[in-house]
Amino acid sequence: MIKKITMFIALGILLSCSTGEKSSKTEEVETPLNPSGFVIHRGINISHWLSQVYGFSKRDVFFTKEDIKLLDSLGYDHIRLPIDEKEMWDENGKPIPESFVYLRNALDWCMDYEMRVIVDLHIIRSFYFNAVNEGHQNTLFTDSKEQEKFFSLWKTLSDSLKRYPESMVAYELLNEAVAENPEHWNKLVEGGVKTIRSKEPERVIVIGSNMWQITKTFPDLKVPANDKNIILSFHNYDPLLFTHYKATWTAYKDYSDSVTYPGQIITQESYDKNKHLAKNEGLHAFDDALQIYGPEQFEKIFMPAIEKARKLELQLYCGEFGALPYTNRNARLQYYKDIVSVFDKHNIAYSAWDYKGLFGIRSWDSEKNINTSLDTELSSILTQKK
Repeated sequence: MIKKITMFIALGILLSCSTGEKSSKTEEVETPLNPSGFVIHRGINISHWLSQVYGFSKRDVFFTKEDIKLLDSLGYDHIRLPIDEKEMWDENGKPIPESFVYLRNALDWCMDYEMRVIVDLHIIRSFYFNAVNEGHQNTLFTDSKEQEKFFSLWKTLSDSLKRYPESMVAYELLNEAVAENPEHWNKLVEGGVKTIRSKEPERVIVIGSNMWQITKTFPDLKVPANDKNIILSFHNYDPLLFTHYKATWTAYKDYSDSVTYPGQIITQESYDKNKHLAKNEGLHAFDDALQIYGPEQFEKIFMPAIEKARKLELQLYCGEFGALPYTNRNARLQYYKDIVSVFDKHNIAYSAWDYKGLFGIRSWDSEKNINTSLDTELSSILTQKK
């Protein structure tokens, strides 16, 4: 961000959460980068509850007020809450009352602990960020009727959530847009922001770049002018061969040679022996793995987003990052330490992926429907709370 402007950070003094009472947080007196005062720094994604629900996360017990109490005590100041159209609306576009009750409950729990929330429209019926890799087709960016449906979803969300303070709840327009033409995404951003602004002129809106919110596409992103209640967002999972080691949904899932961090992720020998596994769509992951990774490389990757946010004087946010736990433990923790250090250096707020998923800090027993272990060491790196 701008060197002369420091991000307003709600680190606060966390009081005991041993009771269910509201915690008290003392905020530093600085100027927030958005007029609404929506101030975030260290957060975590609440996956597999109202989004990407695969049957292992029984909704009434998987995520509750006790989870917010725990996250507050650990030092997180916000959550990013993904929601999917099919979980929130039926096929006729009618809101599912029970789902909206859960959504508002989550926001109410966060209000009780003075935690901020980004409500993230993660997947809709006309768009799924991984559709291309799974042989499906998105229609959102080329079908005007689907675009109107998209705007309608936001009208419904706004009507349901506008009672929450603008300083506490923000909206993320869409997760990881993948438009062949960047102007298609820019047009949708313009329409989406206008839709929300017609109902909530001061609500903070989170906007990501095209092509899975990678930083390389930030120069193509057109941000509505003269609107300071906007946060720019990127996602980063580089180096993919390390962060997604043995991930079953990737083009390089069969790679089983070792990976390491920091430094060169794989050897030239491993590259030559295994690059055929990725085929065309995943070859870039192997190419990137030959680079030298550490804080300097992350800084280089983030720079297009940093420069865009600096130019527009807007807050910058990394809404997703993380590494699966199948690599060397020390290497994985070092990855988190390094990437967080770069976030802090450039006043980038962030939210790790995720809380109870495969990347998560907390384990979940899907048979007994109970929480199990908590990775306090990883969590302390993310929150920098000893």
